[in-house]
Amino acid sequence: MSAYSSSSGSQADQADGLRRLFAANRPQLVPVVANPQVACGAVLLERLSLAFSELGAQTLVLDAADTSPPAQELIDIDLPACIERLGPGMAYLAARGLPRRHVNTRGSSEAWLNSVEQAAPFADVIIVHAEARDLCRLLGTREVCPVLMAGLESVSLTEAYAAMKLLSQRSGLMAFDLMVGMSARPRRAQRVAERLASCADDFLAAVLRNWAPVDRDEPLNRPAPPALRRLAADQLTGLAGSARFALPTDAAARGISPSLD
Repeated sequence: MSAYSSSSGSQADQADGLRRLFAANRPQLVPVVANPQVACGAVLLERLSLAFSELGAQTLVLDAADTSPPAQELIDIDLPACIERLGPGMAYLAARGLPRRHVNTRGSSEAWLNSVEQAAPFADVIIVHAEARDLCRLLGTREVCPVLMAGLESVSLTEAYAAMKLLSQRSGLMAFDLMVGMSARPRRAQRVAERLASCADDFLAAVLRNWAPVDRDEPLNRPAPPALRRLAADQLTGLAGSARFALPTDAAARGISPSLD
């Protein structure tokens, strides 16, 4: 059998596993915590979306962050019509301010998130991009692993830790992933991840499950780096090394290494 045939068979097995996974549990919610101190936040969000697409997932980005575009005027009348198709496997919904506009008497907007899910039956993954306080309103008691964002600046790390603390205290979420935006500075990105992991463990008893450095200068047509691909796959399965995925095995993809050599 040729190398091409072997590769094609592996991709077919992965696609079949994804179809069975999504059929049993769709859509998968992936909360991405907005961080106003990260200048390349939009790039990180796009790179994560593309990583899900590479895994074969139909992805909807629900953009409810304070920096997102305003929602369309008809969103409360015809929500499905406001979902923009950006290309194969990718859709987008601008929703700034809507988690606070659609709260019930207990301050929850989980019912509105249910409406979004019903309006996007095509979606295997819904990325919910919002500030930590709005994610607390949206998520209710759902079992999810929020994805934090940080840059190389200390102020962005402080913001990421504050978001982690709020989500752990209000929503009881104790496991997180992290994307670190950088420009050809992987060692500094690793130090940021190690610092956040240490603070999470020491002060919150929370766990930083996966982290991925994301070079904001890399062209979007490049495949997702192994660490980001693993982060996306673990968001879908909850199990590192799941046989459903052709996951990377290199050291950079396994998480936070104590070595900075």
